[in-house]
Amino acid sequence: MAKKKAVVKQLQGVTLAAKGDSGHWVMMDGGPTFGGSEAASSPKELLMFALGGCTAMDVIPILKKKRVPLEGFEVHVTGNAQEEHPQVFTDIHLEYVFYGHGINPADVERAIELSTTKYCSVSAMLSQAVKLTHSYRIESSKTTALHAEVAAN
Repeated sequence: MAKKKAVVKQLQGVTLAAKGDSGHWVMMDGGPTFGGSEAASSPKELLMFALGGCTAMDVIPILKKKRVPLEGFEVHVTGNAQEEHPQVFTDIHLEYVFYGHGINPADVERAIELSTTKYCSVSAMLSQAVKLTHSYRIESSKTTALHAEVAAN
């Protein structure tokens, strides 16, 4: 069993710095109500980042091995938390967005399936307590998608 370690240090109020085995520091903070200054992401945001990052680090290499012509990729993570304490996530949805021409939906679906059922350790842990769902879309290019998003606003 691989042992992992991390340290979380208080800087001021609830402004915290954390460092794990990689040696990289990550900042965390809360709102003024809790003694923070909102100078960094909250621990819950970092949990969403971890889930999105974990699955992305699976999907990208899987598609690369399949020689999928991927020009860009994003994971949009949306979570709902209960109002009462502890304000845990009740459900989290991941929307995978693939950019490129000639992307086969079957390749995308298989990559997502492998990540969500086999490789992503963050997904495996969270799925024990939170309802995880996902969807995907394929866009011809990032420029076209950005133009459509701007036009919609």
